[in-house]
Amino acid sequence: MNRKILAASIFLSAAFTAPAVAHHSFAMFDQEKTITLKGTVREFEWNNPHVWMRIMVMDQATGKTQQYAMEMGSVARSTYDGWKRDSVKPGDPVTVSIHPLKDGSRGGMYLSAEFADGHKLGRTGPAVGKPTARLPGHAFAGTPLIRRACAANESHARLDGPLLRAMTAL
Repeated sequence: MNRKILAASIFLSAAFTAPAVAHHSFAMFDQEKTITLKGTVREFEWNNPHVWMRIMVMDQATGKTQQYAMEMGSVARSTYDGWKRDSVKPGDPVTVSIHPLKDGSRGGMYLSAEFADGHKLGRTGPAVGKPTARLPGHAFAGTPLIRRACAANESHARLDGPLLRAMTAL
């Protein structure tokens, strides 16, 4: 029995820490600045390791539209924050707040969005220093082990397949 617990502990440690080591930092974003952009959705990519939203924004100086790219959290993080694969589609009006890229490129780290119907979504988790939202009925999200693991590797934790079986065996 002790060997099973030890093996499961080693497996869980490796599963949650390996992606964190490979993951980038947030140093490319100017977290001292927040800008708000009003535009229309050009593209919404619902993929890991990060969800991306690209919007077209009117440049007031030139009168031309310019594309801005927002890096969001993982699919899991975005789901916790209320997003779905079909939350937006090309052409939808949206207002977003971001921490812009330090190099001045048109893009940044997504913070929040407001939609034409008035509903809003925000970002949670360690990247923005806000407590993680939890989905109702998410079996393991509230356990201390999972909270610690998700804090260490917030955007890549997966609770399915072999990992879920190992956890339920404990």
